Amino acid sequence: MKIFEKSFTQQEGIPEAGISSAIEVMRSGRLHRYNTLPDEKSETDLLELEFAEYMGIPYCLACSSGGYALHIAMRAAGVQAGDKVLCNAFTLAPVPGAIHNSGAVPVLVDVAEDYCIDLDDLEAKAAASGARYFMLSHMRGHVADMDRIMAICERYNLFLIEDCAHTMGASWNGTKSGTFGDIACFSTQTYKHINSGEGGFLTTRHPEVMARAIIHSGSYMLFERHFAAPPKEVFEQIRYETPNYSGRMDNLRATILRPQLADLDHQCQRWNDRYRILEQQFNQCPAIRIPARPEQEQFVASSIQFSLPGFSAKQIHRVVSECAERGIILKWFGDAEPKDYTSRYDSWRYIEQLPQLPKTEAILSELLDMRIPLTFSEAECQLIGEIICDVVSQN
Repeated sequence: MKIFEKSFTQQEGIPEAGISSAIEVMRSGRLHRYNTLPDEKSETDLLELEFAEYMGIPYCLACSSGGYALHIAMRAAGVQAGDKVLCNAFTLAPVPGAIHNSGAVPVLVDVAEDYCIDLDDLEAKAAASGARYFMLSHMRGHVADMDRIMAICERYNLFLIEDCAHTMGASWNGTKSGTFGDIACFSTQTYKHINSGEGGFLTTRHPEVMARAIIHSGSYMLFERHFAAPPKEVFEQIRYETPNYSGRMDNLRATILRPQLADLDHQCQRWNDRYRILEQQFNQCPAIRIPARPEQEQFVASSIQFSLPGFSAKQIHRVVSECAERGIILKWFGDAEPKDYTSRYDSWRYIEQLPQLPKTEAILSELLDMRIPLTFSEAECQLIGEIICDVVSQN
């Protein structure tokens, strides 16, 4: 019986250039982003400028986490307590958590068979709810039809915040994920596409939004030391009206991210090479359904999702358990009990008047998820696919 013996949580090491630079930062003692000499750009400043250039967006703020970026995105967008915010019912807990943190009310939208947000349900709920804000989660790296999403946003005058935690480096029809909406938020947590343990970015084209985000992040009156930022005149009134929710990134994290950002596109291709091997394996197993990715979607597959149509909860549990016995760690998004990083929408019980979404429950009841660390070789991905197909076929 074939067994896989590597860890699903072991990531690649930090590049040597990042390690060397981190040592220099530690030796200097100047870890705080504003601890600079006159006219000097800190490591955090340089990272923000480089990420803004990579994205083709004028303004970028480095944050302490992707979840924090989501939180201040809501605040900087002007969300008020009681406002309704459309968001995916199939997402990770920080997304509805950020909405709740702002005092707003999540309006959950169904998932579709391709694991993206259901665009018919989005349009219906945009029309019925009166929501003015939409937090779109590109969940597990699946990019929805952004042409139709932007048409819906325009039709209902929705302020779009993109949660790009899983789509850094991805695009739709050649336009980068995170450049469609009014604000985009990214994560640099260990299991994302660049790794600083915790961290994130907020990007926007709107000068007033970025000015509020910078003040929220804990700049005090040091906003003039930001370089991927609007001119100081934009801060004139905003600095008096905007509270400090300190959540800055430090120079140590920034310096280990810079060489990873420079190599991001190459790393994205490596993930996709591994994904295609697994996808090919799954397409050969009649019991497994894996959605075809549309040509317009240039995805980054640091994880893979697939469905087991017709499998009962008992069968799903058995597949997960037997794969674990053979070294393969799968997560089930349909489990009634939250586990690890997965939770079904009906476990977010802090949401008042939590809706019933039978379509979402049905799709998630068959949906399994697996990380694809770059520490796995292509041959090892072939082995993983064989083991999963073997287990599924026996159940």
